[in-house]
Amino acid sequence: MKHISLNGTIRETAGKAAVKAIRKAGLVPCNLYGNGVENILFTVDAKELKGLTHTPNSYIVDINLSNGKQMTAVLHEAQWHPVTDEPMHMDFLAVCADKPVVMDVPVQVSGHSEGVKLGGKLYVAVRKIRVSALMDKLPDVVNVDVTPLQIGGQIVAGDINMEGVTVVSPKKMIICSVLATRASAQQEGAAE
Repeated sequence: MKHISLNGTIRETAGKAAVKAIRKAGLVPCNLYGNGVENILFTVDAKELKGLTHTPNSYIVDINLSNGKQMTAVLHEAQWHPVTDEPMHMDFLAVCADKPVVMDVPVQVSGHSEGVKLGGKLYVAVRKIRVSALMDKLPDVVNVDVTPLQIGGQIVAGDINMEGVTVVSPKKMIICSVLATRASAQQEGAAE
């Protein structure tokens, strides 16, 4: 899995007034917790966060704090302003190399479906799937080959098998399917 670095400045104060002043300065208040780590309150430049939040990719985050500590984490939760869509708060979950990490990984569809060749339409229902693995085994993407899909066929999360990776998403969650179209129904009628 790819890594991305963020520079964080430790913040001592908490509360509405302090957080409002932080946001006005173009910074985003953040919280780091988990894995035997005490809560660490820090701020990150909103522009620097865009590399993490405005991409379809998933990353492991290397946080360089102003007190000299370096922490490895994953983005756990993000809060956005309902009108301006600016980041209001970010929660990071500290992780370590010897414990499994659970995170959403992008789905990459490959191949040309047999059902699409017959006139069907490929629908991709989800863009990310939740997996669990050790940090060094986490994939950048989950590759789904749709070549054998016929019209009416579907691939569910339970169909995905990757070495060292466990799919945490519900096993019956549909990832992609090939649905019949009018053109495929007409071709089938003409063939009969």
